[in-house]
Amino acid sequence: MFVRLSAAIAALSILGSAVLAQGAKPTDPQIAHIAYTAGVIDITAAKQAIEKAGNKDVKAFAQGMVRDHEAVNKQALDLVKKLNVTPEDNDTSKTLSKQAADKLAELAKLKGAEYDKAYVANEVAYHKAVNGALETQLIPSASNAELKSLLQTGLKIFQGHQQHAEQVAAKLK
Repeated sequence: MFVRLSAAIAALSILGSAVLAQGAKPTDPQIAHIAYTAGVIDITAAKQAIEKAGNKDVKAFAQGMVRDHEAVNKQALDLVKKLNVTPEDNDTSKTLSKQAADKLAELAKLKGAEYDKAYVANEVAYHKAVNGALETQLIPSASNAELKSLLQTGLKIFQGHQQHAEQVAAKLK
């Protein structure tokens, strides 16, 4: 379990480091794509958990992830349409998508309580990484005030997700 959790944290640190490695702060279209991609990743993982989880608290948590992340992603899409901005795919969002697909495949092999614990541990690690990237990279780099505001709202929601995931994880031990 610890190896999986460490791998998730290491993989998701790419949220900030891949953009920084390019030597420039991400643009608003890149930030929009990274944030949207991060939401889609969590929605996909949650949908898998709704199907596979055996624990009612884990299923309820996953249902909340789908609801909340779909709502934030809808707001993000509405905003980019309003601003006439096309989200820009980039190395960070591509890497996140690849690593998320690998993680989903790994989780798909698990069953029962082992799956429940691994999914929730991954959610804790994922939200820590996303929240950290929002705080230190994406929000400070955003130029547009409305995008920055949406990211700040998302951060508050996702901090709540992290706390909820930590509470569910504590119950599964």
